[in-house]
Amino acid sequence: MRPLGFTGGTLDRADAVRTDPARLTEARRDLRARALAMDGIDFIPGDAGGLRWEAAALTDSDRLMLLGVDDAGIPHFVAEALPGQRIDARSRTVMRALPLLSQEEAALYAAARSLVDWHARHRHCAICGAPTMQFRGGWGRKCSGCGADHFPRVDPVVIMLAECDGHALVARQPGFPPRFFSALAGFIEPGESLEEAVARELWEEAGVRAHGVTYIASQPWPFPSSLMIGCLARVDDPALTLDTTELEAAQWVTRTEVAAALDGDPDAPFMAPPSLAIARHLLERWVSA
Repeated sequence: MRPLGFTGGTLDRADAVRTDPARLTEARRDLRARALAMDGIDFIPGDAGGLRWEAAALTDSDRLMLLGVDDAGIPHFVAEALPGQRIDARSRTVMRALPLLSQEEAALYAAARSLVDWHARHRHCAICGAPTMQFRGGWGRKCSGCGADHFPRVDPVVIMLAECDGHALVARQPGFPPRFFSALAGFIEPGESLEEAVARELWEEAGVRAHGVTYIASQPWPFPSSLMIGCLARVDDPALTLDTTELEAAQWVTRTEVAAALDGDPDAPFMAPPSLAIARHLLERWVSA
């Protein structure tokens, strides 16, 4: 199977540099250091369509956040967004440009986007409301009032294919493009295991009772900062009762129908998720099982 989207980054995240102010200052002053060109949380494409890197020295060093160090020892940074800079949840422009990125570039952008987004949303302390400032090379913020430390969060999400009698369940939300169907997904709630979250989401959204949950793979999803945890689950009764506040439609599809959708067949019963999405990986794995 091909690698999952937004995985495969090769930079050393260099925690020893993050936590050492002297080494971090040295990295920021390194004349070889590079900074990712960004417009808010969207990357600015280079001439060939990939990421664009600029001299880090051109950016205020206090805004630079360390993404990591490459094999040649060159530090790579992304700058914290300026106050008031536009931060969109999901840019259509960048979504169209994502397929132009290499595997490693997509992984780098995922980390940078999530980091910039988190900092833009946490300029004040959640405990006392005082302003916060970045530390640990951008991998944390410290409150100027009560001194509390805050760190970037990742939201765990289960995304799953339910299987029943040789059919897989796919569904669509109202905002999806025409004919687009995907795997069901939902956030894990406090006090839940992965297996419990899969079963709950399938019951709440589709009205099916799931069991035999199997973990398949995980994927970072930087919109804004989720960890997609891919699973398969078995269902004995295919009768559906949809939560129409979440789903517009759902259908059970055969392996032949899924294969046609993955091949882009216009006569397939649905349009499959893009290659960057773990939902496509789940469908590909299920077809080849």
